[in-house]
Amino acid sequence: MNPIPWWASEALWKKAAIWVTGVMFAVLIFLTFDTVNQITAGSQRVPAYSAINQRVYYRFDRERGYQVPVLGDEAPLFGQLLDEDEAEALVTHGKLTVQAKNCMNCHTLLGNGAYFAPDLTKSWLDPAWVDESVREQLMVEFLMDPVANARTFGSDRRMPHLGISEDESRAVVAFLKWMSSIDTNGFPAGFPVIRQAGDP
Repeated sequence: MNPIPWWASEALWKKAAIWVTGVMFAVLIFLTFDTVNQITAGSQRVPAYSAINQRVYYRFDRERGYQVPVLGDEAPLFGQLLDEDEAEALVTHGKLTVQAKNCMNCHTLLGNGAYFAPDLTKSWLDPAWVDESVREQLMVEFLMDPVANARTFGSDRRMPHLGISEDESRAVVAFLKWMSSIDTNGFPAGFPVIRQAGDP
C-alpha cells in the first residue's frame, strides 16, 4: 500500500482550512473598520451633514475621468443655516422618511433599490427642476402632491401620493441635497446637472 503524500494528508488540509479561515476573518474585520471609517459622514468622500448649508455643484476631474461633487459658497437650505446637530437631525429625518415610504420600491439610491423610477443619488441637481431659485419649493410641492405636480417625461410612470407632510418633505429634500454631495466615483455616469449661478 502506497503512503499518502504529505500534501494530500487530511490533517494538512484541516489545518490549512483553519488558518485560511482565521486570516480571512482578520482581513474582514480590518476591511469592516476601514469601510465604516470611509463611509461615515464627515469623511473625505462623505461630507458632514452641514453640507446642506452649502452650494453643491459638480466639476470634471481630469485625473479621475468623471464629475466630482464640490461644496461651494454658503447656500442654506430653505434659507436657514443649521449647525451640525440640527443638520444631522434633519437629514436623518429625511432618510427615515425615505425608508418609511418605501421609496426604494421604485427608486434607487447609490444604485441600490428598484429601477422603475429614476435614481435619487443626484436628484438635487436634476435639470428637471429648471432653476436653482425655485428648486427647493418645487421639490417640496412635488413630494407633497406628486399627482398634481407629475413630471413623467413621456414615460407615463407616475409617483403615487404617499401622504408626505411638509415637514417630511423638507427633510427628504435635505437628505437628497446631502446625498448629492457624496463622492460616488462618478455614479450615475453621464448625469447632466442643473445649471446654477456661478457654475464654472
